[in-house]
Amino acid sequence: MPTAIIIDDEPLACEMVQEYLLTHPEIQVVAVCHDGFEGLKAIQQKQPDLIFLDIQMPKINGFEMLELVEKPPAVIFTTAFDEYAIRAFEHHAIDYLLKPYSQERFDKALQKFFQFAGQPGTAQKTAALLETTAASPQQSDRIVIRDNNKIRIISVADVIYIEAADDYARIVTATGTFLKNRTLASFEKQLPAANFVRIHRSYMVNIREITSLHPSEKDSFMAILRNGKQLPVSKSGYPKLKEQLGF
Repeated sequence: MPTAIIIDDEPLACEMVQEYLLTHPEIQVVAVCHDGFEGLKAIQQKQPDLIFLDIQMPKINGFEMLELVEKPPAVIFTTAFDEYAIRAFEHHAIDYLLKPYSQERFDKALQKFFQFAGQPGTAQKTAALLETTAASPQQSDRIVIRDNNKIRIISVADVIYIEAADDYARIVTATGTFLKNRTLASFEKQLPAANFVRIHRSYMVNIREITSLHPSEKDSFMAILRNGKQLPVSKSGYPKLKEQLGF
């Protein structure tokens, strides 16, 4: 029997999903959660086949929560109108329910779940969705990460630089270094271009942290940061950095 978790900060919205599921006894609800922290813990413990996930929640939103799940289950999103999110859903999501929605619309979403769940490419669709939504205005000023068993919210303004580390990105701040399962390309989309520059295939830097540029090897430079760290600036990265620094 497929299992499901409902994650929504509105109790009435949770009750609606539970009511609509009464006509689908083949699905067992194993948890109901009212914020992203609860939802993440429940997913880790219960390993559901499906989650009904609200987007706009306190503490961390639905996208940020989903980024922290190592192997996300199938997702049916539930949301009030959000033009940016809906454009992303139309390309990458199994389905989404725009509040308020009817039993008929709910049933169609479940049909799509049964049709596509477990098929190759479902996990890739979720990953592509998160890459896209990372660039949304709501997520441009902070980065949510898992640090052992804690969830940390890092202000973008506190990021010194980001380094590619295999399938992860190493985020360096004044208070520590943290890993996130994201690409530098996705951070390029998320972080404000006026403040962050991709100076090398392996590095993005907060230009406020740069104190000087020194010539290095032929056609390349080293960026010296306020904390003393030296980062390579590639031939292609130098013009972008030069433009942002205004010289």
